[in-house]
Amino acid sequence: MPSKYKKMKMFRRSRVMWGSWRVWKPRAVFWTGALAVGVISVAFAKMADWAQHLFFSVTSSGEWAFLLPLIITPLGFALCAWLAITVFPNSGGSGIPQAIAARHFHDDEDRSRLLSLKLAVGKIVLTIAGLLSGASIGREGPTVQVGASIMLQAARIGGMAQARGLILAGSAAGIAAAFNTPLAGIVFAIEEMSRTYEARSNGLVLTAVILSGLASLGLVGTYTYFGTSTVVAQTAADWGLVLVCGIGGGVFGALFSAGALKASQRVRRWSHSVPLKRMLIVAAGCGLGSAIIGVATGGATFGTGYEQARAAIEGQGAPTFFFLEKLASTFLAMMSGIPGGIFAPSLSVGAGFGSTVASVLGTSVGLGAILGMAGYFAGVVQAPMTAFVIILEMTGNHEAVIPIMAASMLGYLTSRMISAEPLYHGLSRIFIAQGIRAKRAHRAAEDHTPS
Repeated sequence: MPSKYKKMKMFRRSRVMWGSWRVWKPRAVFWTGALAVGVISVAFAKMADWAQHLFFSVTSSGEWAFLLPLIITPLGFALCAWLAITVFPNSGGSGIPQAIAARHFHDDEDRSRLLSLKLAVGKIVLTIAGLLSGASIGREGPTVQVGASIMLQAARIGGMAQARGLILAGSAAGIAAAFNTPLAGIVFAIEEMSRTYEARSNGLVLTAVILSGLASLGLVGTYTYFGTSTVVAQTAADWGLVLVCGIGGGVFGALFSAGALKASQRVRRWSHSVPLKRMLIVAAGCGLGSAIIGVATGGATFGTGYEQARAAIEGQGAPTFFFLEKLASTFLAMMSGIPGGIFAPSLSVGAGFGSTVASVLGTSVGLGAILGMAGYFAGVVQAPMTAFVIILEMTGNHEAVIPIMAASMLGYLTSRMISAEPLYHGLSRIFIAQGIRAKRAHRAAEDHTPS
């Protein structure tokens, strides 16, 4: 009998517990946050597309309109950089390094410097402003910082202690919703954001990706980012293409990554004495360089490069040196310090490189574009599984699974030989160091405050 009463007592306690708002509040807030990431990601994508199309329509609507970028782009870069420094500090660049750095901090105040709703708003607004200026940037990386900021806010509202796991979940949900690639979002969180498998966090990641994906599906339906490709590697020349795209893409990706880390370090040192003035000079100079390249290429290097990448995948070869021109304009946009990601532009560079190699070897341009994307993207981010999965989901090409995997792995291995440090993790160290310095300065000020 005592055991019967004990079981009944436990049942009543369990029913009371599961009926309690204290139990359901964190779950409700988490689910709402994940759905919000999906909705905001879709809205962000629509606004980014609108901004890019508006820029192209303005700069092609008259006889001399093609020269307008020489004015619009430098001024736009300078304005975005000024706002990113003065109004939305820590919103510059991709946003992925900020999310990685935030996971290293244990203090909520330190995390708030890198992830907040204010920064999320600033990131969206300034990325759109950059695209309105013709910058060679994407909105996928910024979506990571936006998603991580939303989920960190959810952790505060819901009183959840798993802040690091929720940052990871928000980052994964952002990538998944931005590209409509749920598997890539999960792999990205494990391979790139955390660099390890975390059983507790991965449950959050999976749930966040599912909910953000449902929100995205409800708004725009199911789609494949670059359409559906069915090209396969059949001949010896095709497998030669795998080798060249993997190794060559890895070389160019490593040069971009290593160059970005070294150049950003030099820019920081040069601008240290007068940071605002000198960073605005850098931004305007990078904007002018981007404008010159864009005008010289007939506007091909402006914006995300989505149209060029999709055309290459569909078999329309890009101009021979397009990939170098796009790489240069993306590098300048990154060095300017304006908010904006490199995901979409990097895929465009890779597609251009692969299509050029395929044209030289006389093989399938569509296959070359896909393999070039895999090799170059894996070389830039040094995350081969993410590169493989994201390209597989974005092209829907399951027939070329092994070639895409091989190109991704070759790109990664080649890049590691040239550049030892992954790009995003190298950039995240800047924000980690800034956070540590800010904390030390705060403690020193407290120690010198009279009691």
